[in-house]
Amino acid sequence: MISRDTVESILSAIRIEEVIGDFVTLRRRGTNLIGLCPFHKEKTPSFTVSPSKGIYKCFGCGKAGSGVNFLMEHEHYTYPEALRFLANKYQIEIEEEVQTPEMQEELGEREALFNLNQFARDYFAQALHHTEEGKAIGLSYLKERGIRDDIIRKFELGYSPETWDAFTSYARQQGYKLEALIKSGLTLQKEERAYDRFHARVIFPIHSVSGRVIGFGGRILTSEKNRPKYVNSPESGIYNKSKSLYGIFFARHAIASNDTCYLVEGYTDVISLHQAGIENVVASSGTSLTQDQIRMVQRYTRQVTILYDGDPAGIKASFRGIDMIVEEGMDVKIVLFPDGEDPDSYARNHHPSEVEAFVTGNADNFILFKTKLLLQETEGDPIKKAGLIKEIVHTISLIPDGISQTLYIRECSALMGVSEQILMNEVRKILRDRIKKRLPEVEKAEDIGWQETTTAPSQEDIDLFSDEYQERELIRQLVLYGRETITLQRTDEDGRDIPFPIRVADFIVIDILRDELVFEQALYGRIFAEFVAARERDEIPDISYFKLHEDPEIAHAAIDLIFSPYELSENWGKNNILIEEEPARMKELVISAMLSFKAKKLDKIITAKQKEMQEARDPADVELLLSELRNLKASHVRINQELGRIITK
Repeated sequence: MISRDTVESILSAIRIEEVIGDFVTLRRRGTNLIGLCPFHKEKTPSFTVSPSKGIYKCFGCGKAGSGVNFLMEHEHYTYPEALRFLANKYQIEIEEEVQTPEMQEELGEREALFNLNQFARDYFAQALHHTEEGKAIGLSYLKERGIRDDIIRKFELGYSPETWDAFTSYARQQGYKLEALIKSGLTLQKEERAYDRFHARVIFPIHSVSGRVIGFGGRILTSEKNRPKYVNSPESGIYNKSKSLYGIFFARHAIASNDTCYLVEGYTDVISLHQAGIENVVASSGTSLTQDQIRMVQRYTRQVTILYDGDPAGIKASFRGIDMIVEEGMDVKIVLFPDGEDPDSYARNHHPSEVEAFVTGNADNFILFKTKLLLQETEGDPIKKAGLIKEIVHTISLIPDGISQTLYIRECSALMGVSEQILMNEVRKILRDRIKKRLPEVEKAEDIGWQETTTAPSQEDIDLFSDEYQERELIRQLVLYGRETITLQRTDEDGRDIPFPIRVADFIVIDILRDELVFEQALYGRIFAEFVAARERDEIPDISYFKLHEDPEIAHAAIDLIFSPYELSENWGKNNILIEEEPARMKELVISAMLSFKAKKLDKIITAKQKEMQEARDPADVELLLSELRNLKASHVRINQELGRIITK
């Protein structure tokens, strides 16, 4: 368990823009930073990070939290895992206990898999660098391919010995159970025999965005026909092939800074390009590109350049995946290497400056590239050309931006010798069909257009003065300013007004408890209860207490309460337009929130009393209720008068 002092050191060292910036490309907007939300699909940034408040919030999907919450939500870390990640990032020492086999059993399944993969990574690296077999076979193979020592260590490459069960036997000796080894995919079992999945292979660890080992790839070094050249870890609780990109941990900063991602096929392509100085490169590891992989890249850039080895059949097979990138509104380019070359071989056989010049100088826009490639196969064949037109029109129809669609129609029209109007009509037809599938009730129409099936909420649906609104605002003042002091007036025995200071939390809590008012929104009631309990200990919780609250609902609600999507522009001050910011109006806002809260509660009490009076039969009861109503209404008028003075003064 991490000590409280260490936890506080970690939390005080966090700079949220640095933590989230490792996963999301952020751009400054006023005092905040914005980017595309990593938790849902969006094309317009609504994910906001506030360095001054130490929190993030997406105004699209509602996700919010601190740097620790972000790691727990995004990387699926437990709270201790997130703290350890941050301690490592900020070089804060944590005293770790050596994990015994018994402690290993107590770990959660995900953490157990991470732990086992880390153990395996270290074993394979040790075998590569410090055993005679590893140096003679694995290391010599990597050296023959021209891979430098620093790159080998950077990517944590390793070697699995030829003995069928070398790793499995060693792991079991160290206390790892066979069941866990099989579940991780590192060990296979046939009948009573357990053996290594990766034996006699060079090992390529696969890392998550945060750098944790989630799986492995292994390359055989012999020419046995009955064994596949590469094998990969199977799906597990921490490894999903369709959601992983090889090299993303090492490439993410370079992708963001260069605003371009190079996409290749294999492990060695990534490694060789890194060695050539091109670090913004990742691999799909031989799988067809998936939506999750595309969105992973989209966190850092909207520019993708795909590097191919020049095989037309392979390129055409990947068109569907590239169409998915286009559909996301990303700019896709293609680079074809000369015949007989792939990114790996070209990077090994050319100077780094030549590699960079070739990649940047030969990038062709995907849609135009696709048109030219298919056009070569349709010469003199009208039927094939008609198929080509449909294929290109389908891709253009996926572009979400109308202006870009028009420009591509114009360029493809010139290339194919087909009028722009014909292409435009075909695009419209596809879009109409797509709309009809999504909205079956839309009537057939010649133009692309439809009415929204949803309507804006009516005024009756929006009640800004509902209980929730008033309770929310009062709790917001508590969370933001509970520790601050305001000066109120009280009358002494001689009738003189005497100023007296009081903390905001004391003012609100005492007033609510004295009047026996309750919160109808359960979540706000729980937050209020935190203040009541804290006052009994002569403490007042601050913003950090709620941001990092162990109850995720309270943490999320607190961050939602304190985060404002609006920031004042610097131009206001430059133009001598002075606007009071909220802290300067704290006293006014606190009193206003308190009075509004009471006024709404009185509204409800008055309504209930009126109903009770209508149902009363005994004249004495009616008289008593009428008297209570007069007092309640008098209080209501007084509160609203006070509220009016605060609002209008």
